[in-house]
Amino acid sequence: MHQAIDIEALCAERGLRITDQRRVIAKVLSESNDHPDVERLHERASAVDPRISIATVYRTVRLFEEAGILDRHDFGDGRARYEATPEAHHDHLIDVETGKVIEFVDPELEALQRQIAEKLGYRLVDHRMELYGVKLDREG
Repeated sequence: MHQAIDIEALCAERGLRITDQRRVIAKVLSESNDHPDVERLHERASAVDPRISIATVYRTVRLFEEAGILDRHDFGDGRARYEATPEAHHDHLIDVETGKVIEFVDPELEALQRQIAEKLGYRLVDHRMELYGVKLDREG
């Protein structure tokens, strides 16, 4: 379901100056199919370029977030996680035991959210949904 998004190209589109270190961080983010936090991003980026500091990663993700290139998520584990801003909307189910994040789209749910907003007198312009669960015991 997760499609690679070319973060470097998005930076160019938005007129962001792309340094070598930002290029490495952008590439790592583009290739991530999980929702890495800053520490994991730093680990992956510094494996490519050991001169990249964690401070550089923090500054870069903040810059990318402000430019609308990255989405920041807080899945309740105390760490901000990041993903390239998707072109298509999706929601998240988080396994609270493992931290695994599952992306999903449910058209019925999307329609219901719009209906609820309308019932309350609003036109829905955006939303974010995060479900938290534990794996069902398949043996019982």
